[in-house]
Amino acid sequence: MPSGYHLDESERWPLLLFLHGASERGDDPTMLTAHGPVKQAALGADLPFVMVAPQCPGYSTWACELDGLYALLDEIQARHRIDADRVYCTGLSMGGAGTWALAARFPERFAAIVPICGAWMPEAAPRIADLPVWTFHGEDDFNILIKHTEQVVEALKDLGSHARFTRYPGVGHDSWTQTYDNPDVYTWLLEQRRGS
Repeated sequence: MPSGYHLDESERWPLLLFLHGASERGDDPTMLTAHGPVKQAALGADLPFVMVAPQCPGYSTWACELDGLYALLDEIQARHRIDADRVYCTGLSMGGAGTWALAARFPERFAAIVPICGAWMPEAAPRIADLPVWTFHGEDDFNILIKHTEQVVEALKDLGSHARFTRYPGVGHDSWTQTYDNPDVYTWLLEQRRGS
């Protein structure tokens, strides 16, 4: 929870869903502090979101858990003061793929997404062509080749999308550290509203 959440009982807050990578799967939630906004929160950062960071089972991937993620968002929005027009999703690697997949399955749910070094199908682009996207990938990523992100972004742009794509020259698979350390990413997210 952001520090100001309990100060004004009438205020509704943006929600940030964070999907971790494959290495953090399992049943030990302390593993989630390894990367991304969860790591920042664990180090004391006060991000201006209600943040949700589920843990994917060790036998699964986010693409197999889409219905569960949707139900989790329903539960969080029912229990907490969430601004339904400012729900965002971000993730890295397997979580980047999960971000693409969740948005393609439920595009009406989100105000914006930030997938990082995650592979997905360009064929899904029509589902998210109207959704604000800012995606990131290292040019020297040999775990998930940058061509996967290039193909999705090209398909989006062919549909008139204004998707943003940040390429990191000389960067391998870890394109998430500098992304999540960049305050402009959070500022951009907060500027996005569903339907605007």
